[in-house]
Amino acid sequence: MSSSSRVNLLAPEVRANPYPVYSELRRNAPVSQVDPGGLWAVSRHDEVLHVLKNPQLFTSEGFRQAYRPAWISNYPLADSVLVMDPPRHTRLRALINRAFGTSVITRIEPFVRQLSARIAADIPAGRSVDFVEAFATRMPMGVIGELLGLSPDVHPRLLHWAEHMARFTSIGPNDTERQDAMRAMVDEAREHFEQVLEERRRNPGDNLVSDLLRARVEGEALTDTELMGFMFLLLIGGLETTLHLLSHAAHRLHLQPELMTRVREQPALLPRFIEEMLRHEPPVHGMMRLAAEEVELGGVRVPRGARVLLLLASANRDEAQFPDPDRFDLERPGPQNLPFGHGIHFCLGSQLARLEARLALEALLSRFARLTPGDAPVQWNASLIVRGPAKLPLVAHPA
Repeated sequence: MSSSSRVNLLAPEVRANPYPVYSELRRNAPVSQVDPGGLWAVSRHDEVLHVLKNPQLFTSEGFRQAYRPAWISNYPLADSVLVMDPPRHTRLRALINRAFGTSVITRIEPFVRQLSARIAADIPAGRSVDFVEAFATRMPMGVIGELLGLSPDVHPRLLHWAEHMARFTSIGPNDTERQDAMRAMVDEAREHFEQVLEERRRNPGDNLVSDLLRARVEGEALTDTELMGFMFLLLIGGLETTLHLLSHAAHRLHLQPELMTRVREQPALLPRFIEEMLRHEPPVHGMMRLAAEEVELGGVRVPRGARVLLLLASANRDEAQFPDPDRFDLERPGPQNLPFGHGIHFCLGSQLARLEARLALEALLSRFARLTPGDAPVQWNASLIVRGPAKLPLVAHPA
């Protein structure tokens, strides 16, 4: 396939609605090269799962390369559990699990509940408001700020950092202006997180950072580099994804008013609504892997060293796996775990994301009965890894 005829997944019209393109890829070229950069896109459920289950063939080191371009040497995400293969991954994952288990969920639930009520109460009724800003962003920003023990005046910076860092992999080798801005941003975030670690070392308490500092596996603690990698990962993994999940949910409730009515009348359906949301519009659209050797995938030879893009959002709408996949269906059997990845890199924060979504939507539905289009069209972000509205103008009508 010549590069001129390759599909460009970052084209604005594709970002606005990638699903028809995904469907065509599944039908005609389930493992094929796409733009940008000739990535090998994998679009069917079975092959995506196969790649995720075989980390020795499809390594996460590919991500590390993406986070270690020549223009920045100290990007903490390149040292995070996200870009590791076993055995390093196994040790680090065990340490983080130790601190990031069910106790975190139990401990933070009352905070999430109060925050949800505050967010819903602050949404003005009857006039157009950007739901990304007024609803979706405030929840994960508050939760991560709380988890990391940051003072509330720093919370808005979290989003600023996360948004910039989400665009990290789209910065070209000659784009010196954006490179400078990114380096400054990384330094600023790192400085803040170093202060937090220092503070928690002096005054440990009942919080996630203190737990991470205390965690030991076979007598071994997390190194400073690993701690910093985790804080950056929490920022990007926990902010962007939950934010998009909440935006997608609000968008869906406005597209299907009868669905909003139904879930309002039967709040017990909320968990099912969230599961189908994760399948139908997953916040994480793509994951990167690197082919460790030449390998056959879906009847195609993928060369050694190829950068492989797993289209999770396409796998979640694979006809072979989900009947009538483009329909949003509350009756579909769940849970939908593929949106959180699979195997050794299964998302650590999946339970936290579900909790945030459930309580935020509960509060929204108890206050509002309808969401109608706002005063401007929806704008979509530009990223191969996460997808969601950049702006979502809606009008909320009180119950």
